[in-house]
Amino acid sequence: MGICGYFTMSWKCLVVLSFRLLFLVPAGLPVHSQGESQTDSKVMDNITVRQGENVFLRCAQGDIVTHTAWLNRSSILYAGEDKWSVDPRVSLVTLNQEEFTIKIEDVDMTDEGPYICAVQTSSRPRTTSVHILVQVPPTIINLSKDLVVNEGSNVTLMCQASGKPEPSLTWKLLSPSVDLVSEDEYLDIPSISRQRAGTYECTAINDIATDVQTVEITVNYAPSVSEGRDVGVTLGQRGVLECEVDAVPKADFEWYRDDRRIFNGLDGMEIEDAGQLSKLTFLNISEADYGNYTCIAINKLGSSNASFVLYEVIEPTSSTLVQGPGAVQDGNSGSMGTHVHTYTCLLLVILLPFLLKF
Repeated sequence: MGICGYFTMSWKCLVVLSFRLLFLVPAGLPVHSQGESQTDSKVMDNITVRQGENVFLRCAQGDIVTHTAWLNRSSILYAGEDKWSVDPRVSLVTLNQEEFTIKIEDVDMTDEGPYICAVQTSSRPRTTSVHILVQVPPTIINLSKDLVVNEGSNVTLMCQASGKPEPSLTWKLLSPSVDLVSEDEYLDIPSISRQRAGTYECTAINDIATDVQTVEITVNYAPSVSEGRDVGVTLGQRGVLECEVDAVPKADFEWYRDDRRIFNGLDGMEIEDAGQLSKLTFLNISEADYGNYTCIAINKLGSSNASFVLYEVIEPTSSTLVQGPGAVQDGNSGSMGTHVHTYTCLLLVILLPFLLKF
C-alpha cells in the first residue's frame, strides 16, 4: 500500500506529498507558466518583490475542494482558514471556491524561496508552486574611516556594500571635483600629494536604489612661506609687514629683527596671526625701526622663512609743494627772473652818468 493507500487520500497524506514536491523545486530555478500537467502540478512565474514591500500569493481553486493549504519550505502557513504560521506578517486575504490568497507584509530576505499551494479535490490532489525573489537596496556596510596622512604616503580606501542584485561600487574625489577615479571597492592612491586631499565619495548602486557615503583625507605637509614684500613707510606713520604661508597642519609664526625675536606688544609692535597669515604692525615708525625682518613658519613637518626690508620714505618738503590755492608753478620762472634782474642792472649803469649831471 502507498503512503496514502488506494488513491483515497487523507488531508495528512496531502501535506506529506506537498512537502515532497516542495523539496523537488530548486531555489531560484527559472520557471515559466506551464498550465496543468498530467500530475496536476503547476509552476508559476517567479515573483520579484523589493525588501519591505508586500507580496500576495494567489492560488486558483475550482472543482470541489476538500482541503487547501499554502506551504513554505517545511512549514505550513495556512491550512484553509486556519493559520499555522506564527509570523504576524502572514495573513489570509481570500478563501472561496475560486481563489485562495494569502499576504506576506514587509518582505525580507528570509522570505525568499519556493512556496506551494496544495489543493485536495474530490478526485485527486493538485499543486501550484511559485518562487519569491527578494530584491534588497544597497547598503554600505564597511567603509574606511577619515584619514590624516603625511604627503608622499601610500593610501588605500575600502568600501564594501550589500544588496541584491549585487551593487556596483565607484569612488571619486569631490573636493576639488575630478572625474571618476575608481570602479572598485578599493581605491589606491600611491604617494599622495596635497592636491589629492579632500572628500572622497563611495557610491553603491543596483537596480533598486543608491547608497552614498564619504571619507575625508587630510594630507599634512611642511610650511611654504610666500616671498616677502619690502615695505616703505614715512617716519611717524603706521607700517605693516605681512607673512603668508601654506601649511597643514596650521603653522606657528615667529618674527625676528636680525637675530632678535620680536614679541607681541613690545617696542611699539603688534603681531596678529589669522590662519595662514601673520601681520607685524608698527604703530609709530621711528628711525630705529628701519631694517631687515624675518618671518618663520613652523609645524611638525618642518619650517620655512621669508625676509622683509622696512625702509624709509622721504616726505616731500614745503619748497616742493604748490603754494596757495589755484597757484600754478612754471618750470621756467626762475631763469626768467634772473634775466630781468641782469637787464635792470645794465640799464642803471648806462643811465647813472646822465642822472648825475642834473
